[in-house]
Amino acid sequence: MSDCNSSEFCGTVISHVMMPYHANPAGNVNGGVIMQLIDDAAFVIATRYARSNVVTASIERIDFHRPVHVGDLLNLQGCLNMTHRSSMEIGVRVVSEDMRTGEQRHIASAYLNFVAMDKDLQPTKVREYKPETAEEKRRNREAIQRRAQRRQQLKASRNEN
Repeated sequence: MSDCNSSEFCGTVISHVMMPYHANPAGNVNGGVIMQLIDDAAFVIATRYARSNVVTASIERIDFHRPVHVGDLLNLQGCLNMTHRSSMEIGVRVVSEDMRTGEQRHIASAYLNFVAMDKDLQPTKVREYKPETAEEKRRNREAIQRRAQRRQQLKASRNEN
């Protein structure tokens, strides 16, 4: 695979207008709809980076900060944070926009882990991610820390059983 500009894997934005069929009984957009859109945005970045099929391995964390209203434009910005052998961590930031006023609100943030798959549906190696900017390096450091914590938690849970 050719070298890539790491910034092409950060800043991908996918936008969706929230419609009445996205709403829950309280009249706000259902959190499950937002989760699906987050997964879709992360999938695009992971697939473009790996240039292969990818599967969602885990959703590390998702935090909802505010409700989303019918009629809002939901903008999902994703960034590749880290790679490891066949896996990738993607961060997604969700911002809603009231298209009439232009007001924007941070709605949610999430970290997702994807695994690249070959044609036989086996994990396949991805090229190493080399962050370039200070922001990319910060996100990469934090992703490495999250991975280490995840591995420690997994090891601790296996020892309990």
